[in-house]
Amino acid sequence: MIEIAVEHAQGDFTIEAGIRASGRVLALCGPSGAGKTTLLDIIAGLRRPRHARIAFDDVVFVDSERGLDVPARLRRIGYIFQEPRLFPHLSVAHNLTYGARFASRGPSLVGFAEVVALLGIEPLLSRGTSRLSGGEKQRVAIGRALLSNPRVLLMDEPLTAIDDARRQDILALIETLRDAFAIPIIFVSHRASEVERLASDIAEFERGRLVALRDSRASS
Repeated sequence: MIEIAVEHAQGDFTIEAGIRASGRVLALCGPSGAGKTTLLDIIAGLRRPRHARIAFDDVVFVDSERGLDVPARLRRIGYIFQEPRLFPHLSVAHNLTYGARFASRGPSLVGFAEVVALLGIEPLLSRGTSRLSGGEKQRVAIGRALLSNPRVLLMDEPLTAIDDARRQDILALIETLRDAFAIPIIFVSHRASEVERLASDIAEFERGRLVALRDSRASS
């Protein structure tokens, strides 16, 4: 269960959302400026909302009424941003293993070799990140997030700079994580095909407000 109840004002912008999703993948949709990335930042602990309750299954990140606000570093969230945000002084291999440094103890969702193979980045491992294309950088960013063994995966339009053939491979990887490991995923995308393929629940936003929430399984 994904539970997100947020009221947050920042300057002239206000975001209000009340979401309860029973599936494993929640898609956030809406035009630019609708508040989707702001909501992801709140979930990740990068912004502190005025009032919120955020929980995934039996793990509560924020409960304003109880005075609970788990620090971002303890939430075990893999966040894949629109921009890759790789470390320029590290090679591709070291960027990937950097994520693993913060992985929790216990069984990993996926191993290093599996991530490298599925993302097609083995030829890139020794390169510096300045020598990568936009799509290559995004693949490395996705790999780094997966290797951190996240409790929740946030994906903010992560496939924008990736070619169609590789996009299909990564979508298949996300489906594997969803189905085999039951990791909650919150996915922002403007591509209807991606949303319909991945999401069990779809939340539509306009100007910071949740205007529709639907279960995509009910219409399939």
